[in-house]
Amino acid sequence: MTIRQPAVTGRAADWSPADVTAANYATRVQALLGDALREELPAVRRAAALVADTFTAEGLFYIFGSGHSHMFGEEAFYRAGGAVRVCPVLKPAHMLHEGAVHSTVLERQSGHAAPLLDGYRLDPTRDVMLIASNSGANAFPVEVAQTVKARGVPLIAITSRRYASSIDRSGPRLHDIADVVIDNHCPPGDAVVPLGPDLPSAGPSSTVVGLALLDAIIVEALGIQLRRGEKPEVFMSANMPGAAAHNAESARRLSPLVPHL
Repeated sequence: MTIRQPAVTGRAADWSPADVTAANYATRVQALLGDALREELPAVRRAAALVADTFTAEGLFYIFGSGHSHMFGEEAFYRAGGAVRVCPVLKPAHMLHEGAVHSTVLERQSGHAAPLLDGYRLDPTRDVMLIASNSGANAFPVEVAQTVKARGVPLIAITSRRYASSIDRSGPRLHDIADVVIDNHCPPGDAVVPLGPDLPSAGPSSTVVGLALLDAIIVEALGIQLRRGEKPEVFMSANMPGAAAHNAESARRLSPLVPHL
């Protein structure tokens, strides 16, 4: 089936309610994901090399995002088929469940980076951090990135360069600070399906694409370990044979380092 891709010019003739479909959304997201996985593969491999070095050194892969981007940390943490040595940075005020509006306000403020990182050890000799921010321009994730870099911890970013460049606001962007930048190729505003004149678009794209990029980094890092002759540490699905004992032992070893275990 061919999905008609309407031109977004603001004229009603270029758009129809028939374009607002699950199939159209899927086609658009698949195109973005394909572009990102193909064009960002070198950056994914560079990021994975940093993560693999962290795993080899028995360090931690820290992951942070505020607002909806906090899901990046939750996706990789204590995950079936995911790496054991992952530590999400999860502080409720910067997530959504204790106040979505308030978390959005905080995302645009500076001065919260040090309290956010309190309780996480961030060892620059063996740890690495990934920060996810679609716009890459909000004050809080930028300040966290600057703080992490000042502490000497290597930094990976998943962001949209196009979105960041479209925002008329002074100051650095996340992609200006990170050591490795992975572009999710998502459009300004994130949503990919126009609803028609005078309405916002629908269908967010950055989580679908970004989480695939994150998991690709982790798989590549585990592959690097295998090619080094190392044994990767991976959590199992709780319903698989032997998983309970396997996961309990991994959690026991990591719990002194990862506060959320």
